[in-house]
Amino acid sequence: MYHNPVLLIESIEGLSIKPEGTYVDVTFGGGGHSREIMKHLDESGKLYAFDQDDDALANTIDDERFILINNNFKFLKNFLKLYAATPVDGILADLGISSHQIDIPERGFSTRHKGELDLRMNRNQGKSAKDVINNYSEEELKMVFQEYGEIPNSWKLARTIVEHRKTQEITDTEQFIEAIKSCIPKKIENKYLAMLFQAVRIEVNEELDVLKELLIQSTECLKPGGRLVVISYHSLEDRLVKNYMKSGNFKGEIEKDFYGNTFPPYTLISRKPICPGEEELLRNNRSRSAKLRIAEKI
Repeated sequence: MYHNPVLLIESIEGLSIKPEGTYVDVTFGGGGHSREIMKHLDESGKLYAFDQDDDALANTIDDERFILINNNFKFLKNFLKLYAATPVDGILADLGISSHQIDIPERGFSTRHKGELDLRMNRNQGKSAKDVINNYSEEELKMVFQEYGEIPNSWKLARTIVEHRKTQEITDTEQFIEAIKSCIPKKIENKYLAMLFQAVRIEVNEELDVLKELLIQSTECLKPGGRLVVISYHSLEDRLVKNYMKSGNFKGEIEKDFYGNTFPPYTLISRKPICPGEEELLRNNRSRSAKLRIAEKI
């Protein structure tokens, strides 16, 4: 079961779809957003979708206007050039992991089910969570937990893991949680584990570097007036999206030329992030941390 598409109406409105336009859904997943985009296209419209997870291929849309590319969206520009599809009218990214990925224990995305320490979006890639937890040095682990999970006791956590693996390799999620039990603060166990698994997942999939690539390439692939619509789920992603849409760089600093002119690549359509309403939160608890930002290429 793939998840209900988050902020569906808001993201489709944000794309401001032209019936004859060319659009890209870089995070196809269950195809919820893609199917809604298709409803707004006429016979000359086109939709390209990306997903590196082989499981998503089962959800493909049987329509000659639709092409699903089984690859990481960091190759956006290359594939759109290959299909002679640039420039495009809109790009949509829903950066969250799908309910499908969480609900399959062997993928290791869930803290509630015993599963292999995996956390790879693309199971054909080399490095998994098991490699990170068993092979990274104490300093490297501490950096991952601090930078990507904002975990306050990162040093203690890293040391505990390194000490534990001296006697036994850590291979599954249950064993991992048991090994670090002494580091998990009382009353916020679930939140702590979510932050920890997020940190390892970001490292395994190089998610922030890949997101930076996507944002840069989106600017190169969009037509003037084309829309970039991004749904993010944690502050690290949202900060990158917000800064880049505002300034064209990841620090969020507006650069000026000698005469004081500024050249940001986008006009912000949403000054503040759009968040799910009460009805959606009741219907889909996993949407609670979602933030949608919309920008139009100048």
